[in-house]
Amino acid sequence: MGGACSALALPKLIRSQATGSRFVGAKESLQGYRVPDWFRDAKFGIWSCWGPESVPMQGDWYAHNLYLQGSNQNKFHVEHYGHPSKVGFKDIIPLWKAEKWEPEHLMSLYKKAGAKYFCTIAMHHDNFDCWNSKFQHWNSVNMGPKRDIAGEWQQAARKHGLRFGMTEHLAASWWFYSANKGADTVGPMAGVPYDGTDAKFADLYWSGNEKPSFRYYGTDVPLSYKLNWFNRIKDMVDRYHPDLLYSDSPLPYPEEAGERLLAHYYNDNMEQHGGNLEAVYTCKQTPEGRWVHDIERGVMDDIGPDAWQSETCVGDWYYKTDLKYKSSTTVIHTLCDIVSKNGNFLLNFPPRPDGTLDEQELSILADLAEWMTVNSEGIHGSRPWKIYGEGPSTKVKVPTASFNESKLSALTAEDVRFTTKGTTLYAFVQGWPGKQAVVKALGSDSPQQPGKIHHVSVLGYKGQVKWSQESGALKVLMPEEKISDIGITLKVELA
Repeated sequence: MGGACSALALPKLIRSQATGSRFVGAKESLQGYRVPDWFRDAKFGIWSCWGPESVPMQGDWYAHNLYLQGSNQNKFHVEHYGHPSKVGFKDIIPLWKAEKWEPEHLMSLYKKAGAKYFCTIAMHHDNFDCWNSKFQHWNSVNMGPKRDIAGEWQQAARKHGLRFGMTEHLAASWWFYSANKGADTVGPMAGVPYDGTDAKFADLYWSGNEKPSFRYYGTDVPLSYKLNWFNRIKDMVDRYHPDLLYSDSPLPYPEEAGERLLAHYYNDNMEQHGGNLEAVYTCKQTPEGRWVHDIERGVMDDIGPDAWQSETCVGDWYYKTDLKYKSSTTVIHTLCDIVSKNGNFLLNFPPRPDGTLDEQELSILADLAEWMTVNSEGIHGSRPWKIYGEGPSTKVKVPTASFNESKLSALTAEDVRFTTKGTTLYAFVQGWPGKQAVVKALGSDSPQQPGKIHHVSVLGYKGQVKWSQESGALKVLMPEEKISDIGITLKVELA
């Protein structure tokens, strides 16, 4: 295992990190965490899932699926690269060149699109570090692009005033590479071991993981593996001091490593910010006051009691050719829904292997920039109202869960989402309402008791609109010229 040392060194090494600091590696100490205002104000971030798995342009989990005989990625791999007994993922890594990657240009597009923070993958389940790693020589400085991908992203983000985040997906790697310990079961290569059985590549593919007893991420791994995780994530924190750190799992190995690593991350962040804690750690586990809850490809069914994050992508997690993306309308409506429920929206735009975005992605970014230019004042720095919204979509209950986005109703002009800033309320009407926008929750006798309305305007429209607060609803006459098919935002000044 790359960077592993004696398993017996783990407890002593980790305990030494938290002594004399505000946070220590214990659950009770971590419950003193508070979500920083910058994250609660940001609302929208952009993520770049990019690395050697991008090379074939066949989507997510390529380094695993290429070893599953009969899968689409296995068939592609055999046809384009060779049989995995000889040509495996180790041979894909040198093909990642990033030859057209311009991080500053991309960051300028993300900023225009309204992103307030940016995240990069530090390492995926493929066990390849996209940064100048001290504990893994399979990294982007030693091979492939031979560039410090994370470091260059960090510089670009900070130059453009965006907070910088890093995502780690290492806990799943032990199970992920168990696939390359097998062989074809049928055909001319049946029984010929895949390249993952070759001990020369154990520092990439691991060893001893032939038959893991869990699927995806799990805790029954050797202590040396947990030390490897700790060393690499700690080195990443010490080197790049990310504003946001994300684990694609529950907190990994909490008792042996995770809680102590998290304490170190929070303490390091306070050292970088004069004693103020501005760090955000997010993972897929109930936070209990210790971090931010992350929901993959899903949203909450109501206003969350604490800040949370939803992550999804415009297409697949890694770049995939000939894929139909989410529409700009869907992306913007999802943003409004998440923000109305006290959440942040982290949206992945996967680059092609050369580091460029395709035309679909650039078009969505341009639409976001146009919409945010007009409507962002109701997004950034906002807080939830008494209810998150009204309309037909609110009557279809989809329980809070990861991967629930496909079950959500498409939003229309009958659906409204709310945010507030002080005495100003923003009502996002999710489509063009026609002659008149009607918001029932803002009626004078509404159960929400909004109080008296002083003024109503439409963001992006320079003229005055006629409006009336009736007992059953706020009614606003629309301009004759359609402002947007995506929707309009009512700016409502309350007493």
